[in-house]
Amino acid sequence: MKLHNGRGWLKKDGTRIAPLEVAASHKKRTRGLLGRNGVEGAFLISPCSGVHTFQMRFPLDVAYLDRSWTVIAIVRMKRNRLGRNRLRARHVLEAEWGALERWGVSRGDRLEIEYDATR
Repeated sequence: MKLHNGRGWLKKDGTRIAPLEVAASHKKRTRGLLGRNGVEGAFLISPCSGVHTFQMRFPLDVAYLDRSWTVIAIVRMKRNRLGRNRLRARHVLEAEWGALERWGVSRGDRLEIEYDATR
């Protein structure tokens, strides 16, 4: 699936678990969540293998995904931190602190995305 900027849903086991915003262009990936007070659901950055939380207004849950959309690592990042790059990561999923646990996302899970033309 070729990714493009847009909105949709994050899915696990075929079930929608959270609203999703996709950042696939260079401009959108570079801006990320900077300047926001929060995020509705999840924010997917692709391609991406590492993130930081400098100048962020809130802490993050970060899930690193490989090319088959499998979660290879989950990290909770406080504000103003530099996360290490994950060599196998092709996508990074960001959410507010604690969201991934609430959604039942853990290492080894295979996630999916579904674009929604109405969102």
